[in-house]
Amino acid sequence: MTEPSRGARSTQLAVAAMAGQTIFLGYNWVVMKQGLQYADPWPFTALRTGFGALALFVLLALLRRPLRPRQLPLTALLGLLQTTGMIGLLMWALQTGAAGRVSALVYTMPFWALILGWVFLKERIRGLQWLAAFFSLAGLLLVLDPAHLGGTLQSKFLAIGSGVCWAASAIVAKRINRRGPVDIINLTAWQMLLGTIPIIVIAVAAPSRPIEWTGGFVLALAYNVIPATAIAWALWLYVLRVLPTGVAGISTLATPVIGIGAAALQLGERVSLLEGLGMGAIIAALLTLTLRGLLSRQGIRVKDEGG
Repeated sequence: MTEPSRGARSTQLAVAAMAGQTIFLGYNWVVMKQGLQYADPWPFTALRTGFGALALFVLLALLRRPLRPRQLPLTALLGLLQTTGMIGLLMWALQTGAAGRVSALVYTMPFWALILGWVFLKERIRGLQWLAAFFSLAGLLLVLDPAHLGGTLQSKFLAIGSGVCWAASAIVAKRINRRGPVDIINLTAWQMLLGTIPIIVIAVAAPSRPIEWTGGFVLALAYNVIPATAIAWALWLYVLRVLPTGVAGISTLATPVIGIGAAALQLGERVSLLEGLGMGAIIAALLTLTLRGLLSRQGIRVKDEGG
């Protein structure tokens, strides 16, 4: 297989992984909101990430892959940002905020990713990325609809903080990948385990109501553990290995579109005309970046990059 065809196949796999992760995480906004009817955020999060890490270690053992962690300090930092910060803060934000709108605020992440990628990884913002960024910014502003942004002020800041943590974790993941080959499942398992430890400490220390172990909660927890945590984050780290940080980040803006749509259909959260227009702009950004990524990875010179 020639190098161009290898690059094309890697891009195709990354796009497929990105689509799967987007669907799993998009619908999970509804599942998380429903799960919080039976448990407070930190205990729910501890169970989600703890069992998610356990599932990944079992998978490593079944596949006979190495269990020993590599680049432990950076992996611990990744876990603190991606698991403790990103997942913990978004679950906290969901306690009082509407699922669709909290998802949109968390997904300010791509803008932070572009900035951090430029500062720390020297990834320039070029050509079609600027157009996609414009669509994304316009789409987010329309989706957010600040005049009707539900939830408390605390919920809004927590959701944005979650997005910042996620963007920073993407930079750390890139650093790890640049230091040599890593096993995606191993890295995901260890970062999740290490990130779960602070969550458990918070869950034990913070006052919380007892968990209601109903059928609904068990189903919500199972969905969060397997497709929305173990599988989705392994897919995300693979996407980060293949695609530039900014492309991977902005491309995930399809997730809040799914979250807002699912919340409207299943939870009765109203989608305004502005939010509908915002979804269209976000999809336009996604298509723009996907096209640019496919062209550039196959070695086709894109005129807007100065070729």
